[in-house]
Amino acid sequence: MAGSSHGHTPAAWTGVIIAFIGFCVSGAFMVLANPLGFWAGMVIVVIGGIVGMAMRAAGMGAKKPEHKDLAEVIAAKTA
Repeated sequence: MAGSSHGHTPAAWTGVIIAFIGFCVSGAFMVLANPLGFWAGMVIVVIGGIVGMAMRAAGMGAKKPEHKDLAEVIAAKTA
């Protein structure tokens, strides 16, 4: 995966950072026994996913690779 830059985009980093903050908020409120704060953190997690998808749609995500014909790939490897 490292060769394909999987996850190394502004959309991925932003979505994951927002989701991580949401998990931290939820975890803190879980320890404090506050259900409302816990669910607020879960909302932040969902917002992180939405922001990541919106940024990907805006062109800040990874470009989809072009798929080659399987016969061309096999011919290139055997040549």
